[in-house]
Amino acid sequence: MTSNELAVAVRGLRKRYGDVTAVDGIDLGIEKGEVFGLLGPNGAGKSTTVEILQGHRSRDAGEVTVLGSDPATGTRAWRSRVGIVWQDESAPAELTVRETVRHFARYYPRPRDPGEVISLVGLEAKADSRIKSLSGGQRRRLDVALGVIGGPELLLLDEPTTGFDPAARRQFWDLIRQLAAEGTTILLTTHYLEEAEALADRLAVVAGGRIVAEGTSAALRARFGTGATVEWTEHDGTARTERTETPTRTVAGLMRRFDGEIPGLRVSRPTLEDVYLRLTGQENTR
Repeated sequence: MTSNELAVAVRGLRKRYGDVTAVDGIDLGIEKGEVFGLLGPNGAGKSTTVEILQGHRSRDAGEVTVLGSDPATGTRAWRSRVGIVWQDESAPAELTVRETVRHFARYYPRPRDPGEVISLVGLEAKADSRIKSLSGGQRRRLDVALGVIGGPELLLLDEPTTGFDPAARRQFWDLIRQLAAEGTTILLTTHYLEEAEALADRLAVVAGGRIVAEGTSAALRARFGTGATVEWTEHDGTARTERTETPTRTVAGLMRRFDGEIPGLRVSRPTLEDVYLRLTGQENTR
């Protein structure tokens, strides 16, 4: 696939801060209309990569094309096609939600309808409330509203649901799915593995400034998840656990021993979290 067919094309991306290498040769391709998840521990290089893609930070080496242009020389027209939601973004506290969204809409040549966007992020009931009165989750929804008001072709989300309660996080997921269904390309960084698995078409795991694995969630689990865990209860009530590469054979042996029904039987495969911790060298820190 050529760079013209990709929303984001990156080759050999590098960035250093003094003696620290934040990004160490990343290659990345994100298809148009795709939801792509970028995973990695703090300091892995995720936010720096997103900042470079947005044109907010310069790079030391590598080729980067976003929506057909180099972000380092992106024009105002190009910037209007890219929406971004940072971890610590915050709008003016004294304005209302409606005033803020309408104000930001004026920055774009073809903005979405402010009322539609406020409804999209679930803030209709707070449209005339001052920002300083909003909860943390409501402020993050407003941040998302400001990220999509310009009708971006590409939306960059850097840890967008940090601080959300479970209900707010699920509502945000619905919003991302709706934007994706409309054809928006989305790059998502998150520490929530369940979120990445629920939203992303493909994932890349970053460690030490490099991509160490890339693919669908199922493909990553199949490639890097080793073995399965079989749990059962013995006749005397003792709980047993066995890690095995051949769970079917293990269960068949238990069936013969228990004459059919196996008490407390549970077979589990490696989760995305298991794979992530293994790839980032944190497997034994749980």
